[in-house]
Amino acid sequence: MDAITPGPLAPEVLERDGLKRALAEHDFAAAFSLIKKWGGLSQNRIAAACQLTPGKVSLIISGQQQVTSFDVICRIADGLRIPGRMVGLADRPWERQPDAPDSPTPPTAWSYDDASWRPTVTVQLAADLTRSDLVMDRRAATRALTGAAMSGASLLDSLEGWLQPAPANERGRPRGRIGQGEVQELEATARAFRAWDHRFGGGLRRKAVVGQLNEVAGHLEERQAPDVERGLFRVMAYLGGTAATMAWDSGLQKQAQSYYLLALRAAHAGDDPAFGANVLAGMARQMLCRDRPQDALELVHLAQKGAPKAAGPRVRAMLHTREAWAYAAMGRAAAFRRATGEAAEALAMADADEGPYWIAYFDEAELAGVTGGRLLDLARNDPKYAEAAASNIRDALVTRGAEAGRSHALDLIGLAECHFLMGDVTGAVDQTHRAVDVAARTRSSRVRAQLGQLYPYTVGRSASRTVGEARARIRELLSN
Repeated sequence: MDAITPGPLAPEVLERDGLKRALAEHDFAAAFSLIKKWGGLSQNRIAAACQLTPGKVSLIISGQQQVTSFDVICRIADGLRIPGRMVGLADRPWERQPDAPDSPTPPTAWSYDDASWRPTVTVQLAADLTRSDLVMDRRAATRALTGAAMSGASLLDSLEGWLQPAPANERGRPRGRIGQGEVQELEATARAFRAWDHRFGGGLRRKAVVGQLNEVAGHLEERQAPDVERGLFRVMAYLGGTAATMAWDSGLQKQAQSYYLLALRAAHAGDDPAFGANVLAGMARQMLCRDRPQDALELVHLAQKGAPKAAGPRVRAMLHTREAWAYAAMGRAAAFRRATGEAAEALAMADADEGPYWIAYFDEAELAGVTGGRLLDLARNDPKYAEAAASNIRDALVTRGAEAGRSHALDLIGLAECHFLMGDVTGAVDQTHRAVDVAARTRSSRVRAQLGQLYPYTVGRSASRTVGEARARIRELLSN
């Protein structure tokens, strides 16, 4: 639809409080019912305007199907001429003045396969994603944002633009007034948020990260000096990566992937291929945790191809461990050992203070913990790897200590599983109690998911009072 096409709803209909509340909460069952009642639109007319089938509209109105796709939300807003702010989106293209100079006209908000990867599209995506995230209450967010992450060819095809040079940003926007000092302050905030995530996982802090990301998007809607603009895109990438891991930690897989994709685009616009490789590694880890090792391996190879010179030794080592993880998940023990050896060689080349802050966590302790975890993957099919897995995990526990928060909890859970696989029930029970103590202090859904995988080892051993006590503690924590 072009900018001068009138909407099917009278302005006074959109001003009615009941419809405004329904739209703000993304309750489209109520919204469509009210539009039929007050706007005089039939079900078929709503379907045609929103590019939906009448059957889908019927299912939405009856409450049998929720609107969970941002693409569908954008189609509803555009088709019914509902201003973006009413459904938590940025201003839609048709809301802009038709004669505005160089007015960007991005595609539907969640079409991530835009070939040009234009910076203005990235800013629009950030604004839409964060505003939609911020306006929804917790219940609505869980309903709308939980879902399966995209995988396979559809995901990999959408990332090919990362390998191409970033186009120059379009002009014609209002001039911004911030300088490098403000960019440095924003980056310091991004660092603090990342530290929160490493220690505590997701939870309420996620909204603070999303709010800061929305503010950065607002600055980028204005025309900044080239160095300031590049710095802002890099801050957007850092915040997007943190928002992704926090969303994932809260069980919002689909939302996590949306933030990962945004972070990758922002790193591309900010000319930061090393952080882009880091984002792809995060996406690979998400695929690995969802039992998609082949997709993960292709993501790692894309990262290695896209940042061969920009990636320092720590980044290269981290990418090799993701590669090794994929091989372990496939049961390819020889390839796992080769990739793990390459990770150790790369890390040995790193200076103590080498690399940007976001990769500083990857040290000998992290390598030991990751290697131990992947040996544990192999041990689940062949217990002969359990002792080596336990040895590596112990090294990680001793080196990084309890202040590692989420990683500390995951290490303890892994070590308990190693002891069960080795037949050392006493050691397994002891490590399980330690793991539950630490897990109780984190909100991480990943930690709880790992505890859930440990639970079956405690079942069927009812003759052992100590195992029964450990089982009861896991069950109590998971039930809260």
